[in-house]
Amino acid sequence: MATNKTIDHAKLDRIVADQRRASEARNLGYRERALKMYPWVCGRCAREFTRVNLQELTVHHRNHNHDDNPEDGSNWELLCVYCHDNEHSRYKDFTGDTSTPAPAAVATGNPFADLKSLLKK
Repeated sequence: MATNKTIDHAKLDRIVADQRRASEARNLGYRERALKMYPWVCGRCAREFTRVNLQELTVHHRNHNHDDNPEDGSNWELLCVYCHDNEHSRYKDFTGDTSTPAPAAVATGNPFADLKSLLKK
């Protein structure tokens, strides 16, 4: 017995957007706290950061749980993007996680479809 349910795409879009905003707000919260709490130095390679390159310094969750954000910052360490990627690769190898991200959707549009007419203008 099949039921015909229509999918409310607008509702799904709102839910996804709300979750992304919540995630970004959560990330900004612990990132800002960690940057105030710790010196701007990578905990692995000891590279120092300034306001110019601060976007390359990330907050790593030691127990790999991004929702575990104690007030004292005991689950955080600042790592440069390279050391952070390396740490997650090592953790993935250690846990035997062989999952791969879902393949990206195939593009169906042609961004240059109307280029010739646009160039004529």
